[in-house]
Amino acid sequence: QVQLIESGGGLVQAGDSLRLSCAASERTFSTYVRGWFRQSPGKEREFVARISGSDGSTTYADSVKGRFTISRDNAKNTVYLQMNSLKPEDTAVYYCAAYETARGKYAYWGQGTQVTVSS
Repeated sequence: QVQLIESGGGLVQAGDSLRLSCAASERTFSTYVRGWFRQSPGKEREFVARISGSDGSTTYADSVKGRFTISRDNAKNTVYLQMNSLKPEDTAVYYCAAYETARGKYAYWGQGTQVTVSS
């Protein structure tokens, strides 16, 4: 069974940095668009960042642009989210996902990792 496993979450103070990792269980995902999403209590899940499987192009939500960086290591089937200058409003459960073109959606999701930023 295909799995995406996130790690790297934790409790930090405002202004600190964290790096999240998302490891895929299958090499197939090296060609997939991979994304990061987050969900805060009482809010809908929102898009954070994505990276293409072909040319490595990236897209970010306005709220994280300039502070977060998404990258991937296809040899390790792993995607990263480097988060700098963290703010209390970045507190959320962060999920990684893989986009399946044939289904036209993010079809694979990790279990989530908690990021808490204290002020």
